[in-house]
Amino acid sequence: MTSWSDRGRRRPHERALDAAGITDPWLREAYETARELNALHGRTYYLSALLLPPDRRPHVYALYGFARWADELIDSLDAPDPEGLITWSERALHDLRAGHSADPVVAAAAHTAQVLGIDIGLFDDFLASMRQDIDTTGYATYDDLRRYMWGSASVIGLMMLPVLGPLTPDAREPAVALGEAFQLSNFVRDVGEDLQRGRVYLPQDDLDRFGVTRADLEAGVVTDGIRSVLAFEIARTRELYDVARRGVPMVRAESRPCLQTAIALYGGILGEVEAADYQVLRQRVSVPNRRRAAVALPGLVRAAAARREAARWHAA
Repeated sequence: MTSWSDRGRRRPHERALDAAGITDPWLREAYETARELNALHGRTYYLSALLLPPDRRPHVYALYGFARWADELIDSLDAPDPEGLITWSERALHDLRAGHSADPVVAAAAHTAQVLGIDIGLFDDFLASMRQDIDTTGYATYDDLRRYMWGSASVIGLMMLPVLGPLTPDAREPAVALGEAFQLSNFVRDVGEDLQRGRVYLPQDDLDRFGVTRADLEAGVVTDGIRSVLAFEIARTRELYDVARRGVPMVRAESRPCLQTAIALYGGILGEVEAADYQVLRQRVSVPNRRRAAVALPGLVRAAAARREAARWHAA
């Protein structure tokens, strides 16, 4: 095992665990499992997390890893396991309340929840929404969808708040809006994939407004009506991003570049859908790597400057 005198030779994610004070070998392995899930499945979140101070990054990985594991159990296109989700959810909630787990993904999340004081009820609400996906295939109204998104998205924004360091209770509303904006961006991008899972996350009353049926979506041809409904959902989502941006100055200065970068990159999905002429029924659009780099590199510079300023402030 590497000695503590060899810190300079540790890899960045190991140094982040050191900075967070995570020394227990099992917990370090658990956080590494969560980090690997984040690196594999969530490039935007992973890139944005690198802009946080090192001691914050493991907690992002833990929260993402927990959410991703549950999501994979129900959303895998190859081998969804709804019964596995139910069993895993029950065990995970028990272990979260106990504060420890033999499951590495849950162990990391439980430790993060303890350290940051995250309400376990938020995890409960998240898992309830994941279980809802087992037999709910559509939503009549936007209000119905928002009730689902409370657990699937809003609570993730609230879990992230302690990571970012809120400076005022008013940061709660933008955090909820950001969770919803991220989720709606996914729904717009993934219409075709979600249809393969038997689900439609575009509210039925919005489809009706533009004369679009579920059968139209399943046909796989992007009609003028489908373009119109997607444009409507994109406009709604951008309004949520506007609310979320108001929360940037409400968190610690050293967390702001991460938040700004995540908003720019994830919000960029909407522009890519428009650039692709709304062709989301048979393909998946994404933000190109050159665009990611163009957004992330200035963010890295801002993040380094913010950490230096925070260090000077604390020293003073």
